[in-house]
Amino acid sequence: MIYLRKANERGHANHGWLDSWHTFSFANYYDPNFMGFSALRVINDDVIEAGQGFGTHPHKDMEILTYVLEGTVEHQDSMGNKEQVPAGEFQIMSAGTGIRHSEYNPSSTERLHLYQIWIMPEENGITPRYEQRRFDAVQGKQLVLSPDARDGSLKVHQDMELYRWALLKDEQSVHQIAAERRVWIQVVKGNVTINGVKASTSDGLAIWDEQAISIHADSDSEVLLFDLPPVLKLNGIFEACLFAGFLARSGRVLMHASGVLPRR
Repeated sequence: MIYLRKANERGHANHGWLDSWHTFSFANYYDPNFMGFSALRVINDDVIEAGQGFGTHPHKDMEILTYVLEGTVEHQDSMGNKEQVPAGEFQIMSAGTGIRHSEYNPSSTERLHLYQIWIMPEENGITPRYEQRRFDAVQGKQLVLSPDARDGSLKVHQDMELYRWALLKDEQSVHQIAAERRVWIQVVKGNVTINGVKASTSDGLAIWDEQAISIHADSDSEVLLFDLPPVLKLNGIFEACLFAGFLARSGRVLMHASGVLPRR
């Protein structure tokens, strides 16, 4: 089954210096039907004006991934890291036992466009860490995140994988899905058809109970594919109902971290 989360139906907040779209509930945007999907808690699509940014603030027990689409972000944290992350690079930070950091657009003229994604870790209380990496494959499916950091990917403390998938117009490809796994696809740019469902730039798709994904690029396109666990394991305990999603009313399907609930 596939649920299409249209870009223009996301939560939206424009603060002048920051224009932010929220796939899931975040800050002042709250919708009990969209609280996350499997281990995904936040997908924010942010545009930050020149010279602006987020001042120093704390995080704890969260895997925080940043993917820069346009411009450069300057990161500084309480571990002593001070780095610039340019367009095309991914950065991951394990907040673990606690970390403070800031994120700014260092340019005086250019805006910054990025995705910030929060992933719930398998265990709390891990040692904070920071990594960033560029993935240079122009086309095809490239592994970005994995729990074992294989094939040059960044490490994530969760039973999940993230692929950056770039396709040329009219290219068709298939991704196999293991039993009971959940998949989220975020369309970074372009137009794609996934198992017959059309999606465009900034749309998201929740996918479950499918054996494979057939993706057709209706234009040159890029997507992020999250291969996710069917249930969350936090602190050694499986928590099936931490976050609700997608309410089954008017034909919609009620979902939570463990999968699909009966219609009611």
